[in-house]
Formats: sequence, structure tokens, C-alpha cells
Amino acid sequence: MTARDLHGRPVIIGGGIAGLMTALHLAPEPVVLITSSPLEGPSSSILAQGGVAASLARDDSPDLHLADTLAAGDGLCDEAAVKRVVEAAPQAIDHLARLGVAFDRAPDGAFRLGLEAAHSRRRIVHAGGDSTGRELVRALVAGVRRTPSIAVLEGVDVRRLLVEDGEITGVLAVGNNEAISLSTGRVVLATGGIGGLFDHTTNPLGSFGQGLALAARAGAELADLEFVQFHPTALDGPRRPMPLVSEAVRGEGAVLVDERGRRFLADTPGAELAPRDVVARGVWRQLAAGHRVFLDTRQCLGPRFAERFPAIARLCRDAGIDPAVEPIPVRPAAHYHMGGVAVDADGRSSLRGLWACGEVARTGLHGANRLASNSLIEAATSAAWTAASVAAASPGASRRPMPAIVPARPDVSRIRPIASQALGIERDGETLREAARLLTPLATGDDATSDPALVALMITVAALRREESRGSHLRTDFPGRDAEPRSPRLTIDETFQAAAALADTPSAAEARLDRSA
Repeated sequence: MTARDLHGRPVIIGGGIAGLMTALHLAPEPVVLITSSPLEGPSSSILAQGGVAASLARDDSPDLHLADTLAAGDGLCDEAAVKRVVEAAPQAIDHLARLGVAFDRAPDGAFRLGLEAAHSRRRIVHAGGDSTGRELVRALVAGVRRTPSIAVLEGVDVRRLLVEDGEITGVLAVGNNEAISLSTGRVVLATGGIGGLFDHTTNPLGSFGQGLALAARAGAELADLEFVQFHPTALDGPRRPMPLVSEAVRGEGAVLVDERGRRFLADTPGAELAPRDVVARGVWRQLAAGHRVFLDTRQCLGPRFAERFPAIARLCRDAGIDPAVEPIPVRPAAHYHMGGVAVDADGRSSLRGLWACGEVARTGLHGANRLASNSLIEAATSAAWTAASVAAASPGASRRPMPAIVPARPDVSRIRPIASQALGIERDGETLREAARLLTPLATGDDATSDPALVALMITVAALRREESRGSHLRTDFPGRDAEPRSPRLTIDETFQAAAALADTPSAAEARLDRSA
């Protein structure tokens, strides 16, 4: 099958859980699934150790799941969106099981349910102990492979969305060092997150927010970009991406201690199972004060650690650590992006012909701080609604893709130090403004750094605009909270206008020179 045979089909960009499920839900309509790596290759979905949240226990309910999600979201969740997801979650788990996902079960056949931070009930469904993402991807890839209506283009990197008269007309991609253009009036972004912008991350290093750059340059609106979740317990070592020590380990009773064995979160409400932003800040402040931080599983699990968490045990063993007899060194790492392409309840963006699903989308489920294991259930539920919307939409006029110059392959290396310094767990206006000045000429350029720089710049501008501390966004110069929560949208034009205004203000370094003169 040639690219010419694929013209006019809906195009799904991304081979993680959101993209795979959207493609499966669209069957038997012919679709194109484009992924920059081979299916079952490196992705945030594959690396997901945590499970899928759903109210399945007798003492649980969608209302309790709703309340926990709203509390974690710190005032910025869209309650209607949350209610829709939590009510659909149990059926989504059953659908995944029918697709072949081998969830962990008790001897009586019931789902084995785990506990994670800020959940009031045991409602986390796992697969393979700590290999849930890998098992979901395995089953979904198998489903895609046996579905003849899904054409998969692997090792193909989408560089631009083509737009005419305010609507999508195609995609421009590169595969085998050749340019590929496909005409389509329907595109679904399912490209994952932004963790690759940071030095310390649990995400694949190439995940810099490609979908955000594609959407922004096409003219779509983005929202809540300032909210970046740092997982409190990544395995502290040289490996990148950093191996994750799942929150489920703390759900089993593991505690955080410093090098002297002091449990520094003991007096914090919720302690080790407080919301992720609280725990991450607690760990970060210990490290900033010169301490080391460890996750101690010796009392709660001891020799049972490897049985309960086999993948994490292997990662620890590779690093020379035996969790049964010694604590695990950990530090926070960029893990999940609550912001993204602003979409409605059916995944539609502000740009005609463009949808977004999964981490790249801002649905309103997560607010300012994602509740643990709500990401996979969001992908599973939203994929169905997005697919239904795409199927019902007009395919658009058939247009031959216009000739276009293919942008260079993105390079994040120059952006990573800037983003890590300015957009970390604690932020301040001076550092953010300096980052904006550094990022603007890179984002407005036309080279390998321009797309990663644009994403980092948009997050920086959003962080500057939010002059409060809420959820995962903490401004040391604005420690209070606004009385009225808000989620303004942001476009590429507004970003560059804000950056231009900052360029007219002397930088901190220039101000110091002026004072010393």
C-alpha cells in the first residue's frame, strides 16, 4: 500500500494507548496510524507502572472517585468532564479485558485492587504487578495488527499539520529520510507528554511535546500548560529516562526517609500518600537542603518486594540495589503534563478537523494536579468519544497537499537546561522571564530547536501569567491562591506577543549591571 492509497483517511498521530484505542474504536472505518517509533517501542504508555483507576470495589463508587479527583485537581477540574470519565471507567476496564489485557486478579477472579496517593479507596487495577502500561500496549497492538482497516506507518515522524482556510487539510511527515504528505480533513493527536524537556524525567527523552508544537503552529488553542506533574519517586541514578518507582509501592506502606532514616513527611497530612505535588515538593526540598532521600520498603514488603513489583526489582538490581534489605534512592522527575491542546468533551480542538486524545489533550479531568492512575483511564474512555466524533465528522474537501518545506528533526538538547531551571517544582518570575528571553529567538527560528523551544516558551508564558500557587504550579513570588480559579487558553500568537513585551524589559542581569555602574 502506497501513501497515495491512504489519502482522505483519518490520521491518528501516536502509537501509545490513546492512539491505539482511538484507531480500534474507529474500525471498520479505514484509518492511518502514524508512530515515530515501532509499535511496542519506547513510549510513556510502555513505561507506565501504575494502574488504571476505576471504582470497582463494593465500598467504592463513581461519586467517591469524582470527589478524590476534584480534590487533587485543586479547583481547576471540569466537574462534568470528571463525572463522565469516572462513570465510564468500570465499563472501560471490562472493554480492555475483552481486548485481551491480562489484569491482575484475586483467586476468586475479581480484579486485584491497589491503593495510590490521594485515593480514598483501593481502586487501582494493575497488570503484571508493575507492568500495566506494557500489558495494555501489548494487547492493543495485537488488536491493531489484526484489524485490516488500520494502516500503520511505523518509524514516521509528523513534522507539520497542513492548514488552509482555518481547517486541517493534511499532514507532512518524514519516513526513511523521505518526505510524506497525506491529504486528510481529520487528524487526531495522541502524541503523549513533555517530559523530555527536563533533565530529570521518567518519559522518553524525545517526548518534548511534539503534539503541542503541531497544534500550536497550526493555530489551535492550548490550556493549563503551566501544570507539570513531577513524580516524587524516580530511581535516583544516571539512567535516562529515569526508572519510575511506582506510587503503588507507597500504597503498600513504603516510607520516605533521609540519609539518617528520618521520616520527613510523617507530620504532613496524608504523609507519603499525600497528593503528588505535596510529596514531590517535600522530597525536592530535602534534596535542596543537601540531604539524600530514600524510599524504604524493608518493613512493609521486605523479601516480598520482588514478587509484588518484579519490574522495579529488576531496575533496582541493575542499579546495584536490593530493596529487600536496603532503601531505594529517589528524587522527583517530570512525569505528566496536565495541560495540552484545549478540547471539548468529544476531543475536538478549536481548529476544524483537529482532535486530541490522551496526555496531549487538556480535557479538564486533571485540573492543576493529576490524581494517580487517572491518566490511563482518561486515554481509555476519551478514545471512544474522540473516535465517535471523528467518525461523525465530515471528511472535508479532498485537497492535494500543498508543497511544503519539511522542518528539521527536533533537537531538545539546548532547551533542556533552560526548561529544567525555570519550569521545575518551584518557580519564580525572574527565572521565568529570563527563560522566555532565551527561548524566544529559538522558538521563532527555523532549525532543530524551534519546536522544543516553542513548547517550553508557551509553558513559560503560561507560568508567568499564573501569578498564584495552585496544584503542581508553585510560584515562590506568589505563594497565595487566587479566589477565582481560571484556565485561560493560549495561542502561538499570544505567546509571541507576551514574549515581545518581555523583550522590552531589561533582564535581571542587565538590571544588576545598571545598579553596579
